Amino acid sequence: MSSNTKKRSALGKGLSALLENSETDITSKSDNAGVVGSVSMLSIESIEANPFNPRTHFEQAALDELSQSIAIHGIIQPLTVRKLGRDKYQLISGERRFRASQLAGLTEVPAYIRVANDQTMLEMALVENIQREDLNAIEVALSYSRLIEECDLTQDQLSQKIAKSRSSITNHLRLLKLPADIQASVRDSVISMGHARALVSAGDEDLQMAIFNRIVLDGLSVRDAEALIREGYVEPRTETPGVDVKTTRTPSVTSSQSTFKEHLSDKLSTKIEIKKSTSGNGKIIVNFNSEVDLNRIIEILNR
Repeated sequence: MSSNTKKRSALGKGLSALLENSETDITSKSDNAGVVGSVSMLSIESIEANPFNPRTHFEQAALDELSQSIAIHGIIQPLTVRKLGRDKYQLISGERRFRASQLAGLTEVPAYIRVANDQTMLEMALVENIQREDLNAIEVALSYSRLIEECDLTQDQLSQKIAKSRSSITNHLRLLKLPADIQASVRDSVISMGHARALVSAGDEDLQMAIFNRIVLDGLSVRDAEALIREGYVEPRTETPGVDVKTTRTPSVTSSQSTFKEHLSDKLSTKIEIKKSTSGNGKIIVNFNSEVDLNRIIEILNR
């Protein structure tokens, strides 16, 4: 079996399909630095990191372990790079292996060389990233979001491209509507994706944070968290014995109201909040991240 065949068999289905796509495959051409369309040994100093990689955090202990393995066995699966010029390459995928190779003191690494524009490179990097098994739910959600927004894909198109169900994609994307503290806790494995999905259905950010704090402090199960959300209130916790704390009640959002909120959120691609008071009044909040984002939302509403 050739090295190219071995390389392709090791790839996830999504990235493999991209690499074999006639629109992204490049007819081989060569210079002194390497042959496009083949696996070559490249100087590690000639390769720069991938600016499109959605993963920015690499656990040092895992990198050290991988570097020790590479020092003994070498790199089993070649990196994938794009050619920028003579003796100059940029990573498309394989940044963990690249970093570990640097730690191991390697001067050369095997790499599959391609020519790709920024759009193709971003898509390839994100799809390869999604295929990883060690990603947390927030990293997956961010990759989905970038593929949809920056590669101009619908959720259905993304579903076909990465062989994931549309409902799975939607459930991940909804996690990005949670407060930053909750997203960070999912990323750091403080709470599970099941907890996070339950918190999304709470709707109100104050209620989300109150239940989140109870989950962390009391070690609540997903089922317990769902029960609190259905009740629509949380009894605040105190770490000081003997302190009498009043129960705080937040009117719950009905099923039809929650469906409307999710529909509007999907339509505007932003977080929607419905805040209700005990007297029956309230407000609908449309969140935006910048002046450009606000103008985008206004344009959608004016259609």
